Amino acid sequence: MKIDGSIGPDLAKAADTARQVEAAGYDGMWSAETSGDPFLPLLLAAEHTERLELGTGIVVAFARSPMTTAAQAHSLQTYSQGRFLLGLGSQIKPHIEKRFSMPWSHPAARMREFILAMRAIWDCWNNGTKLDFRGEFYSHTLMTPFFIPPPSPHGPPQVFLAAVGEKMTEVVGEVADGMLVHGFTTERYLREVTIPALERGAAKAGKTADEVQLSLPSFIVTGPDEESMAKADQSVRQQIAFYGSTPAYRGVLELHGWGELQSELNALSKQGQWQQMGEAISDDVLHAFAVVGGPDDVADELAKRFGDVVHRLSFYTPYAVDDDIASHVVERLKTR
Repeated sequence: MKIDGSIGPDLAKAADTARQVEAAGYDGMWSAETSGDPFLPLLLAAEHTERLELGTGIVVAFARSPMTTAAQAHSLQTYSQGRFLLGLGSQIKPHIEKRFSMPWSHPAARMREFILAMRAIWDCWNNGTKLDFRGEFYSHTLMTPFFIPPPSPHGPPQVFLAAVGEKMTEVVGEVADGMLVHGFTTERYLREVTIPALERGAAKAGKTADEVQLSLPSFIVTGPDEESMAKADQSVRQQIAFYGSTPAYRGVLELHGWGELQSELNALSKQGQWQQMGEAISDDVLHAFAVVGGPDDVADELAKRFGDVVHRLSFYTPYAVDDDIASHVVERLKTR
């Protein structure tokens, strides 16, 4: 199991962060599209590291076209000497339509086509294949020599796709190389819902789910003392509540018999009752979504829960985690 770190959107800090993550023994790092462009920090990271794999976790696919995304990914894959991982996500309808002013429809089918279109574009650039992709949502049929970049000696990047629901997870199994498992998941949901959906999707492409890498950002609650643990506990409960308020993620809660919690959290979110949302997360819910304990206990429990199903693991800590503690957890996981 590979252990990944993260890099923020601040370009002034990107090079130092990348060097520190590599020196700490991580295998890769992910850049999220939140308050900045997710590609740019990875360009600097590629320049200042030698072995780290560098991924977008996530870039919002539907805010872009397959052509523009394929071009950025191709450039980073070439410059990083084959270390780039393209992590895509759909986002949700209000953000696509109201924030990005882009069309939204049939997200699973559209994402499937988006990835297939990119693969056709990369095949044109790397292998000289005529570009003739015609789909329901995207069409790419023009590629003149002036616009063709040099082939990447490392081939196209691996494509990871974020998914929660079964339809999008099936798309992962069919057309992607890996899955960015949402942090709002549980071991039970992963085993009982996610993996079977991956298997169904993979079967459509004549492969097995074992050929698809799973990357999980797992919530952890840890710290050097009781005060730190209490702050981490509160932060993680609030983040779980934030995700739990989203109707699209209700299925995860329903599997555990907590469907009404989603309705409660959604109502509180509309009232702006953010603190009360965190307080609505019981200990049972917290421990289902997060690994709680000291550094040794956290490492052991992560391995126990996910060691046989997850290929890449990162720590989801919506609080400032001590670097020494994080390094200790990484070291313990790697020596298991």
